[in-house]
Amino acid sequence: MAAADELAFHEFEEATNLLAQTPNEATTRGDQLVPQRHVAVAMDSGGSYGAEDEVEESDKTALLQEEKQQPGFWTFGYYQSFFDVDTAQVLDRIKGSLLPRPGHNFVRHHLRNRPDLYGPFWICATLAFVLAVTGNLTLVLAQRRDPSIHYSPQFHKVTVAGTAIYCYAWLVPLALWGFLQWRKGVRERMGPYTFLETVCVYGYSLFVFIPTVVLWLIPVPWLQWLSGALALALSAAGLVFTLWPVVREDSRLAAVLLLSVVVLLHALLATGCKFYFFQPLPPEPAAPPHQATSQPPTVLLSPPPPRSAAA
Repeated sequence: MAAADELAFHEFEEATNLLAQTPNEATTRGDQLVPQRHVAVAMDSGGSYGAEDEVEESDKTALLQEEKQQPGFWTFGYYQSFFDVDTAQVLDRIKGSLLPRPGHNFVRHHLRNRPDLYGPFWICATLAFVLAVTGNLTLVLAQRRDPSIHYSPQFHKVTVAGTAIYCYAWLVPLALWGFLQWRKGVRERMGPYTFLETVCVYGYSLFVFIPTVVLWLIPVPWLQWLSGALALALSAAGLVFTLWPVVREDSRLAAVLLLSVVVLLHALLATGCKFYFFQPLPPEPAAPPHQATSQPPTVLLSPPPPRSAAA
C-alpha cells in the first residue's frame, strides 16, 4: 500500500510562484473556464436525455402527421391503400386460392393482415366478361351445328353477369361478416375476420371459374359438368378451410349450418351461370306447310245411254 505521505496534497512551487505573480490573470482565466466547464458538464450530464426527448418528440410528430394525413373514407385516397399491391402478391394469392389445403389458412398465410381489393375487383370483372362472351359464342356454335337455331347478339348478358357476380362477391361476404359479428357476441372466443378480409377471400375464390367457363365452350355435356364440379369443389374447399378456424369456436350445429349455407350458395352461383349462359336457344318454329285451297269437286255427268232401235 502507498504511504500516507504519498496520498497527501503537494504544493508545486512553480504553480505557487505563477499565481503570486499574476493573480488577476489567473482569476480571469478561472472565471472564463468555470462557465465553459459548467456548460460542458451540463451537456454531458443531460445530453443523452435531451437526445431521447428529441427522438420521442419526433416520433410523436410523425404519428400526428400520419393521423392528420389519413384521408376520409369518402375520398379516393382512402381506398388507394386497398389497391396498393404488386403482381407477385396477387399471383401468390391466386395460387393459394387454387390449391386449398387443410390447415392452410388463406387469410393468415397469404393476406397477412393486408387485404386488397385489386384482385377481387378484376377477378369479378374478368369472370363477368368471360361469362357473357362465352355464352354468346356457345349460341353461335350451336347455330352452326343446327341451322334451325335462331341467334342474335345478347348484349344484356354482360349486365346480368356483372350484376350477379358483383352482388355475390359483396353481399354474401357482408351477410357472412354480420353473422360472425353477431355470433362473436354470443361466443366471446370467436375472432371473425374483418369485412375486407372476407371480401378478399370470396373474390379470390372465384378465380377458378374463369378457366372453367372457357372449358364450357366444348360441346360435351359430361365434360362441362365434370369441370364445373371440380371448380366448385376447389373454390368451396378454400372457403371452408379459411372459415373453419373461426367457426369451430362456435357450437357444432351452428358451424355445420354456416358452412353448409356457404357451400350451397357457391353451388347455386355455379349452376345458375351454367343454366343461364350456356343453354342453347330453342329452334325456330317451322312454318306450317302450305295447304291447297279446297275447291268443290267437279261432277262429271255421264252421257245418257243410247236408246235401242226396237223402242
